Amino acid sequence: MIAETNFTFPGQTGFYRGKVRDVYSFPDRLVMVASDRISAFDVVLPRSIPFKGQVLNQTAEYFLRATADLVPNWLLSVPDPNVSVGLRCEPYPVEMVVRGYLAGHAWRQYRDGHRTLCGVALPDGLRENDRLPAPIITPTTKAHEGHDEDISREEILRQNIVSEAEYSQLEAYALSLFERGTQMAAERGLILVDTKYEFGQIDGKIYLIDEVHTPDSSRYFYVDTYQMQLQANEPQKQLSKEFVREWLIANGFQGKPGQTIPAMSDEWINQISGRYIELFETVTGQSFQRADTTDPLTRLSTNILRSLSIEINA
Repeated sequence: MIAETNFTFPGQTGFYRGKVRDVYSFPDRLVMVASDRISAFDVVLPRSIPFKGQVLNQTAEYFLRATADLVPNWLLSVPDPNVSVGLRCEPYPVEMVVRGYLAGHAWRQYRDGHRTLCGVALPDGLRENDRLPAPIITPTTKAHEGHDEDISREEILRQNIVSEAEYSQLEAYALSLFERGTQMAAERGLILVDTKYEFGQIDGKIYLIDEVHTPDSSRYFYVDTYQMQLQANEPQKQLSKEFVREWLIANGFQGKPGQTIPAMSDEWINQISGRYIELFETVTGQSFQRADTTDPLTRLSTNILRSLSIEINA
């Protein structure tokens, strides 16, 4: 497994370790290593998940290439199953969360009596996992550490976090991407429930960055069981990281002060890995080819160095 990396490359100008990615900066590009770390409630859990990083990286690549006609994106190459190389963009400090169904965080807010989410009014009488009248955008601020926070469009503009013209373009891109993701999911017998998009810019041009429609950033239900589960008021069969969150909640952890992360058994770790691989194969229609794990750090370093040489000499 790849719990973390600590490389130093020629020409490197910076390094940042996110919740699940190690990011190496260069003057005009980024090398992003998808580790096998897993986070929930904005907390990195103590054990890594076999092949999780590869699933994230290759799922993101699949959807970035499939949506490149809708919005420019940062991806240049994928030199290793766990690595993406792309343009170094200045990220916008908000995440565009698009929701087509009342699930997860949105449902928990609604259940607790809230009828407005990030400035968007929700009708009374909705049940958990109901389809919303139309997809909504519920943005969050992007936190480097700790919890991302819900915020409304109006507050983003009032605080001048993003200009109105840029924000309108981000909204249009996000809804267009969600529509494409919904169509692609339906072709695979899935429902794209909700997802998040991150954007950046170079010289005023907006790019889609980071991951797209992966199990860490998205929630999927199965079409064939959706109505039956909904009518029976039973949990949806789903492909996403939500099952990890639900397990943590059931074991008394939601990332709040004073709470202890429950122990994760080998059996549970392997089950999570299997669910991630299942998602990749289901959403892409491709067979998952496990990367060589004999010496993953040497593999990563070799492939990144080769890629940098090609990029620099191109």
